[in-house]
Amino acid sequence: MAGRFLPPDYSQGDPNTIGGYMAVHQRPAAFEGCDGMSYSVAIEVDRVGGAEPFAAYFLFLRWRRLGPQGVEGHLESDYLVRGRTVQEARARLGRMPLSEVKRLLDTLIAARGATGRRWWDAASES
Repeated sequence: MAGRFLPPDYSQGDPNTIGGYMAVHQRPAAFEGCDGMSYSVAIEVDRVGGAEPFAAYFLFLRWRRLGPQGVEGHLESDYLVRGRTVQEARARLGRMPLSEVKRLLDTLIAARGATGRRWWDAASES
C-alpha cells in the first residue's frame, strides 16, 4: 500500500498537542526515542469504573529498523487522565503538548533499561 500525502488542515486543532497533531495531519504522531528507535503513538482508552469510568493512556509502537517493515515492540504509559466517556478521556489526553509526550516516551525507554546507544554507535564499536 502506497502512502498518500494529505496537506495539513490547521483548522482541525493545535498541531503542538498530540490530539491536535493527529487531527491536523490525519495520522499518528511519530518520535525518535532516546534509544534511537522510531515510535508512533496512539491514544488508547480503557473502562476502569468509578465516577469517571474511562482512563486514557499512550501506546507507543516501536518500529523495526532492519528487515521487513513492521512493529517489533511497544511501550505503554500508566493511565494519565480519566473521563466520563471514552471521547472525554481521549480529548483530555489529546491536549498534552507534543514535547511532554516525547518526554514521557523517553522516560518509559529509560525505565525499560535501554542504554540510549544508537545502533550505528554500537556497530562502530565492534
